[in-house]
Amino acid sequence: MKIKAVLFDLDGTLLPMEQEQFFREYFKLLATKLYPYGYDDPKKLVKVIWAGVTAVEQSDGSRVNEEVFWDCFNKGFPEKTDDKIGVLREFYLNEFQQLKDVCGYNPEADKAVKEIKKKGLVTVVATKPIFPDEANLSRMAWAGVNADDFEYYTSYDKCCFCKPDVRYYKEIAEKLGVLPEECLMVGNDVSDDMTAEKIGMKVFLLTDCLINSENKNISCYKSGSFADLLDYVDILI
Repeated sequence: MKIKAVLFDLDGTLLPMEQEQFFREYFKLLATKLYPYGYDDPKKLVKVIWAGVTAVEQSDGSRVNEEVFWDCFNKGFPEKTDDKIGVLREFYLNEFQQLKDVCGYNPEADKAVKEIKKKGLVTVVATKPIFPDEANLSRMAWAGVNADDFEYYTSYDKCCFCKPDVRYYKEIAEKLGVLPEECLMVGNDVSDDMTAEKIGMKVFLLTDCLINSENKNISCYKSGSFADLLDYVDILI
């Protein structure tokens, strides 16, 4: 079956990065931002945020990820009644921008997106939906890709599931009005991105910033650079 849509992961795929370094710096900036609001225990803050991410990853799909995350966060800090969402929005528009310096840039990413669009295919940013729009749009800009080049991009206020849950990919296909078999998922994380194959999607493993935390055998996947991706897309259409 020919493909109609190409789904791109963001972090480590369109946007080169070393993920551990990125999140290390992210939490430093976030802790500094929240300290004046009484969040004076950075270790607890990080623990609660990761608990929120885990809750999103294990969601039953009955609520959008944003609600799941903040419900977990509020349970971690039940004494806090401040406007956390407003403070976080301000953070993403300002301090968060410093993280551009710990990310790379690959002009081949934007070239590949534009070339795929020229072929008449739908393009999507299928990033892990644990961030709000402000963070996603910023990271797309750092990657040098134009948000207008994508028909859809995932974020925590739009999605009810999260990678590596295959229902996340089903949700995207349903949103686009295509079959999973008509989609190609492009990503750098074996555990998060290649799971799309389980529901019939084609997959391509971009190896520039490869993450294989479970040391899986990756020889079964089409893989390589953006140039290799374009060659593979030609085969699939």
